[in-house]
Amino acid sequence: MPNFHASAMDGIAVQASRTYAAHEKNPLQLKKGTDFVIVDTGDPIPDGFDAVIMIEDVHMIDEETYEILEPASPWQHIRQIGEDVVAGELIVPANHVLRPVDLGAMLAGGIVEVPVFRKPLVSIIPTGTELVSPREQIKRGEIPEFNGTVFAGYLQTWGAEPVNKGIVEDHYEKIKQTVREALASSDIVLLNAGSSAGTEDFTVHVIEELGEVLTHGVATRPGKPVVVGLVDGKPVIGLPGYPVSAYLALEWFVRPLVHQYLGISEPERPRIKATMGRRIVSVMGAEDFIRMTIGAVGGKFIANPLSRAAGVTMSMVRADGLLRIPANSLGYEQGEEAELELYHPLHQIEKTMVFAGSHDLTVDLLATAIHNHDPERFLSSAHVGSMGGILAIRKGEAHAAGVHLFDEQTGDYNIPFVKQYLPNIPFVLVNLVYRQQGWIVAPGNPRSIQTIEDLKREGIAYINRQRGAGTRLLFDYLLKQAGMQPDEVYGYNREDYSHLSVAAAVAGGTADCGLGILSAAKALKLDFVPVAEERYDLLMSKEFYESDAGQVLLQVMTSEAFIRQVESLGGYSCRDTGKIMQQSE
Repeated sequence: MPNFHASAMDGIAVQASRTYAAHEKNPLQLKKGTDFVIVDTGDPIPDGFDAVIMIEDVHMIDEETYEILEPASPWQHIRQIGEDVVAGELIVPANHVLRPVDLGAMLAGGIVEVPVFRKPLVSIIPTGTELVSPREQIKRGEIPEFNGTVFAGYLQTWGAEPVNKGIVEDHYEKIKQTVREALASSDIVLLNAGSSAGTEDFTVHVIEELGEVLTHGVATRPGKPVVVGLVDGKPVIGLPGYPVSAYLALEWFVRPLVHQYLGISEPERPRIKATMGRRIVSVMGAEDFIRMTIGAVGGKFIANPLSRAAGVTMSMVRADGLLRIPANSLGYEQGEEAELELYHPLHQIEKTMVFAGSHDLTVDLLATAIHNHDPERFLSSAHVGSMGGILAIRKGEAHAAGVHLFDEQTGDYNIPFVKQYLPNIPFVLVNLVYRQQGWIVAPGNPRSIQTIEDLKREGIAYINRQRGAGTRLLFDYLLKQAGMQPDEVYGYNREDYSHLSVAAAVAGGTADCGLGILSAAKALKLDFVPVAEERYDLLMSKEFYESDAGQVLLQVMTSEAFIRQVESLGGYSCRDTGKIMQQSE
């Protein structure tokens, strides 16, 4: 390819030796048919000619006579036979994933059919009597089956062909029969849930009866209850039911099988060194895998842990990377450096604004609004409480922090605390919203909770926010005003890290009341008893505030579209949004 000498330009084909006398002071005239032939790009070069002169370098005297000012060199502007592909030449090696350009090269070389590896067929068998097909409304005790969809997505990305066999209830014989049927048509079989050692965990026993169990359990957190076996020479993998455990185990044990089947190497994610924004504790004896948010602050990467619970799917959604803590390690102290595996491209991490501090739904809206405004920018937030946010700014580990700390002595919000903890650090305190705090209670307020004194009543279960959270400080202030002690409130020591989590506890019936914001109560269709309006500010380093990213943040948060969206949530006022409440002198 090409299989003939072809013109690479529009122009005239000539015999180079006949043009050597051409010079700008001695123009050479050529006769059509004798000295030259007109050719277009891709035309075969006529016999007896060995060069092409571009039409731009030719002066036409008349239709039969052309004039040139420079000589041609042999084979100039000619694509010679086999310039692209030559018979016998290797186009692509074996075990190669075909790219679009590879397909073009093969077709150019006359290869119209090529043997390929068949995609491995992987059967997915979700098990569990409590599982139901996903739908908008589910009953108490039902769990929507979504792991199968996630597995299928991962498998397709890796090059496999997934087949979901549908939900199978926790019944030994039914699970065994489904596995047998799947083995008849599959290369790999995945059993989801039932891999532990409970009374209805049948996976290991089914594999043991049908074939061989190679291992039951691995030394990882999460992901410990994994079953790996062989039946009829085919891998059968029992994955945990908890989503995070299942997804990590799928990557560790199934992805390598798919790539081995296809004869290709596993791709490796990029890795970076990052500074820990918070202390991360581990227990020796098993490898810990922690989902992390990551951003670039002050010329270094800062990483903060997300929820470590194996069932928190959102920790995988929000994660920018994964931290592996070796089995012989007790973890990392705040400020220590560790290597992380990235889930997102490095350029995205470098463009991510790092928020720390108190949780608020408007910060989630802000993240979306910023990305919509500038698709190259992202926002990640860590719910560490207002005090945690101030300390993150002090240590240079966040760009901005959400704070709503009420000072009993002055009756002011945030400013006394910022001045106390950032005495020598240039900062800007900007208002984001005013918001309603109140008692989040079940619909209809069945326990008739109106004041903090009602929490002393027999059988009232409260859910608190974590230490350092502004909501926790407000609750402690209300206790003090009422002359109450923490031990008079059942659940005072039960903590959660966001308003939505508090609302979820009330909605789930494990708590009768929690102090939180109206928008969280509305999101879960709960009732709300107002207690106080508070000011929620964003604390930023002055350097960040004055940067391009800081100005983008300010522009987005003061836009009409964002303010309209925030106020539609209910319980918010944007009367001072974007206003500087305090800045260092």
